[in-house]
Amino acid sequence: MNIGDKVRLLHGREEGIVRRVSSGGRIEVEIEDGFIIPALKSEVVLIAEAEKNYFGEQPSSSKDEESAAPISAPKDQGIYLAFLPINDQNLSLYLINDSKMPYLVHVSEVFGSNSRTLFASTLNPGEAKKFDDRLLKDMGEWPSFMLRFIPIQNKLEKEVAPFEKKMKMKATQFFKHLSKAPIMGKSVYLFALEHTTQELDIRSLNQELQQIQSSPAPITTQRPPKSVDLHIEQLHSQPDKLSNSEKMRIQLEAFESKLNQAIASGMDEITFIHGLGNGVLRKEIHKRLSQLGNIKYFQDTQKDQWGYGATLVRIS
Repeated sequence: MNIGDKVRLLHGREEGIVRRVSSGGRIEVEIEDGFIIPALKSEVVLIAEAEKNYFGEQPSSSKDEESAAPISAPKDQGIYLAFLPINDQNLSLYLINDSKMPYLVHVSEVFGSNSRTLFASTLNPGEAKKFDDRLLKDMGEWPSFMLRFIPIQNKLEKEVAPFEKKMKMKATQFFKHLSKAPIMGKSVYLFALEHTTQELDIRSLNQELQQIQSSPAPITTQRPPKSVDLHIEQLHSQPDKLSNSEKMRIQLEAFESKLNQAIASGMDEITFIHGLGNGVLRKEIHKRLSQLGNIKYFQDTQKDQWGYGATLVRIS
């Protein structure tokens, strides 16, 4: 059983996607409402396997064989975007050139009318280059990727047009792209970058690149307050209309957002006020903090005011 597999609980009606696989046969499953629940491997079944057992074997090739085969691209191109799982949380992003032609490549992330360059280099035939890292759990917040390719033609031959592709990753489609990557030979989430008939305006691209090089926009991170209140009343205008899982999702998103801001802005410490309640939010926050390498320590704090309802985080 792997991350990204779709499973069904044997003793319930819930279905979801495997988001974490731990030792001791434990997994974490994200169900349809976005809530993550723990389970044992013995308590779930792969949906594909259950359907196969019910309907019987099909004459076509097995699903495992299909997922292991590289995704095809045009023979004259063979350019891929690959997401390589490092662990159950982190992905490394690669560009792969499995064609016979070198390309000048420019990759940026797009936020509305703003963009930031992630990669600008030559990608030679038979080459795979890493250009970024991402957190899997933040996929819904990833910006769009804009990828631009200019072929390098070192001899006189028929002109190959430059092209670009804009991609926005969605979890519903992302996990269907597990495949073996050409050149790298590893299991990745693989996307073939085919020509989209949208050719580049080289003059406009040159002007854009000159602007980026001459006056790069500074990247600023908003500094959060030293104490962040995660009570749902502080985060949502109509908390009574939310389910428990929606409340938990909003609180954890606020926690992770403020923690990331604190780390990025160079803060030494930050306190999260999560309240007592049934202890689920505190337990989940402590669990996530224990998995981060750039946290010195965390502890209950302000016990005279909050009991065990606040956590101090020291950032390394």
